[in-house]
Amino acid sequence: MKSISVSDVLNLYEYEKVRDARRREVIELKARRRVQVGRYLSFVFENRATVLFQIQEMCRAERIVDEDKIADEVDVYSSLLPDPGELVATMMIEITEPSEIKPVLDKLLGIDTRDYVRLEVGTHRIPGVFETGRSDEERGKLSAVHFVRFAVPPEARRIFRDAEVAIVVEHPNERARTVLSGATTQSLADDLA
Repeated sequence: MKSISVSDVLNLYEYEKVRDARRREVIELKARRRVQVGRYLSFVFENRATVLFQIQEMCRAERIVDEDKIADEVDVYSSLLPDPGELVATMMIEITEPSEIKPVLDKLLGIDTRDYVRLEVGTHRIPGVFETGRSDEERGKLSAVHFVRFAVPPEARRIFRDAEVAIVVEHPNERARTVLSGATTQSLADDLA
């Protein structure tokens, strides 16, 4: 996947001209790349378009115009870009009832520290590798947003478009399996190509 550079980021004036159209495009793209798993978890698979949009939105929200500060945003968010042969998703723990937030997060402690989350491509089981620093089991803290990488081996990449692809969660307090739609599978296969 092509990296993002500072020159890819539009200045605030130019971005405002195209923002509505870009926003619609990314919303549509993310809808195809979003997978609900179980009661609380959703995964949005990132790619260059979703990451560049996030950078543009951060620069817009924070009114960043200095090139060095834009470069900092590019550096931070570029870590979400998948490496060759890899898929990267933002995993969100979505809880609508305020009174349930702490109890649900407490129940899901450790979800990001073991092989509880995986991608299945046919018979291939690919454990998710989470970005560190988003939970602390000793202190009972768990972030509601996580970044997870799936290193898809070559044999799984070869069959990806035609195989059943699923996200599986096997945490002691949350077990679920969701088969990706054809549109989602094809979108992710394009990333792996």
